[in-house]
Amino acid sequence: MVTNLKDTVIRGLGAGAFMAVLLSSTSAFAVDKITAVHAFPPFLVYTKTFLAMVDDINERGKGVVEITVRGGPEAIGMFQQPQAVRDGVVDMVHTPGSFYGAQVPEIDAMVAARVTPMEARANGGAALMDEAHQNRYNIKHLGWIDGGVKFHIYNNKPFNFDADGVIDLTGVKLRDNPIYHAFFEALKATTASMPATEVYAALEKGVVDAAAWTSIGLMDLKWDKFLKYRIDPEFYNTDLGVIFNLDSWNALSDESRKLISDVIIEWEEKSYNDRQKDIAADAAELQKRGMEFVKMSDEASAKYLSMADDAAWNRMKGRLTEMGDTTTYDKLRKLYYNE
Repeated sequence: MVTNLKDTVIRGLGAGAFMAVLLSSTSAFAVDKITAVHAFPPFLVYTKTFLAMVDDINERGKGVVEITVRGGPEAIGMFQQPQAVRDGVVDMVHTPGSFYGAQVPEIDAMVAARVTPMEARANGGAALMDEAHQNRYNIKHLGWIDGGVKFHIYNNKPFNFDADGVIDLTGVKLRDNPIYHAFFEALKATTASMPATEVYAALEKGVVDAAAWTSIGLMDLKWDKFLKYRIDPEFYNTDLGVIFNLDSWNALSDESRKLISDVIIEWEEKSYNDRQKDIAADAAELQKRGMEFVKMSDEASAKYLSMADDAAWNRMKGRLTEMGDTTTYDKLRKLYYNE
């Protein structure tokens, strides 16, 4: 006579013990499994933040949710990652929003923001940004990580200036990136778009003379071997975010969604505060290594920053106009730019 496995276990363990085993087994099978990639190499501070945040989620979410990081740009090209998460190739991506700005123009509000990630969270800007991502690209925008870090242009030789005292990049071969392309065009630079992983070789071979990068991390990339001049003031904000395939997000348990959201919101503030310390430390070390920080006059700086902000906001408005829907423009300008 063939015995039923369930009956056998109940007789051997007792009904109470069987239910404990059953519940334990059910819990194990209920763990939400998530795949993720990151845009930058693992040695950069921004990726270290993301990986530490993932570890935090995994530790606090044991038995509930588990994130497996498949790698960085070596796994999926950095510029292809936003489409990969949109299409569900992976569930989660840590990436600059500007990499998919043509599809979600609203991201430029973060680029030219005058508010911190925490202020955008409190005033409703983060919720509106998430809504735009869901509506336009089938992804959820979970958080703005490592905010409060801005950009500089770094050059291998002294800068030239126009009659108003603003840097003139005519003839300068400048490594480009989607976040600042429109601004660099306004500065008359000759631009070459390439991933961050290719810039060292491009500087070494003279393919580019200059590059823009954040206030931190230049030494991690070893670009300071070639770049000896930095122009002030700083401009724009890093727009690094954590985005999630919307269908995958909706398939998670309520507990998983809450835990992930809560942790990422905590890391918005934690990473912001940590990066402020890094900014001061990197500036001191770069100058110690011989980099010259060049500052424009107050009047030239104001014009320079106005050119940068106008380039971002005008790009956003132009893209929204092409899409036939500019309803978010004024709202985001008020929430992110205090206008």
